[in-house]
Amino acid sequence: MHEMELKYGCNPNQKPARIVAAQGELPLTVLNGKPGYINFLDALNGWQLVRELRAATGLPAAASFKHVSPAGAALGLPLTDVLRRIYFVPQDAALTPLACAYARARGADRMSSFGDWICLSDVCDEATARLIKPEVSDGIIAPGYSPAALALLMEKRQGNYNIVQIDPAYEPPALERKDVFGITFEQNRNELAIGDDFFANAVTRAKAMPAEALRDLAVAMVTLKYTQSNSVCYVRDGQCIGIGAGQQSRIHCTRLAGDKADVWWLRQHPKALALPFLPGIKNPDRDNAIDRYVSAESLTTVLADGRWQALFASRPEELTAGEKAAWRAGLRDVCLGSDAFFPFSDNIDRAAQSGVRYVAQPGGSKRDQDVIDACDGYGMVMAFTGLRLFHH
Repeated sequence: MHEMELKYGCNPNQKPARIVAAQGELPLTVLNGKPGYINFLDALNGWQLVRELRAATGLPAAASFKHVSPAGAALGLPLTDVLRRIYFVPQDAALTPLACAYARARGADRMSSFGDWICLSDVCDEATARLIKPEVSDGIIAPGYSPAALALLMEKRQGNYNIVQIDPAYEPPALERKDVFGITFEQNRNELAIGDDFFANAVTRAKAMPAEALRDLAVAMVTLKYTQSNSVCYVRDGQCIGIGAGQQSRIHCTRLAGDKADVWWLRQHPKALALPFLPGIKNPDRDNAIDRYVSAESLTTVLADGRWQALFASRPEELTAGEKAAWRAGLRDVCLGSDAFFPFSDNIDRAAQSGVRYVAQPGGSKRDQDVIDACDGYGMVMAFTGLRLFHH
């Protein structure tokens, strides 16, 4: 098939709409549902992300995409008992590496992942499909599906769940084109491969990066390649824990991503884990309640009289500002990637508040030395990559 008609474009009034192969046939097969314009933008950006993570690390990878930026991306590393709990993974569920990658990608920012598009680097297996089935999602792209996985996924959304299979051998043309206001833009694809040597130029006094940090920085930089710029990404233990996308100011990206990383960590606080939810509370409502519980607004929202009763069997104790600060101090060895240089050291100050120890950024600012000095003050290791990763 050379082209595929879509229901409409970005909005219902934008008709007609279609996708067309630049050359030859479309490398896509729709196995179920009817994906739309934005669905395919998410699917194709996400597929590139996960296949590059697979190539860079040798591990299965997954991404959760919303509005053409990842809400989360992760590698298929084992889950701790605590991660199982905050990702709502049954303690007795059999998990494959791909299922772990999906749980981590979805769990990075569960609020943003609501109604996402799922992208998998490997053939979707039954264990992964079982985790996907109860979540609110628009669709999935993968290089294939086991029969059991496909049967489970086809039950979602009353049989209308969008399931797309992509040819893993497909390679696009080197030249990309994009039309804006009747004018065609052309550029070569960003074929930059990210490996350990990408981080060889350590410019701080501290220079040693363990293998885990190199892996996590690779996760950050590959993720940034497919995140709307400006963008900043925090990574820990093979998964994104905070992504700041599409902000006009880099410090706002750093703050947004850092705030998300803090929420991810606060969800693991014993008080958050012990919240006495009523039976039958759905996952999205649970996510929303936990997010508000660990925020500064808990006393006026989920803990307020007349409101907690709809969620909890008993009123939870407040998670105080002091308890939050003490818990956040335990978040360490976080990696931070930026798609362009840090123009001011305020980004490093904010990163330090969320446990960042390893940093990768292109460098090239007039204030590079200020940023290096700030990293030295915190004992961070920072590498200049020399290459920008803007994505629009």
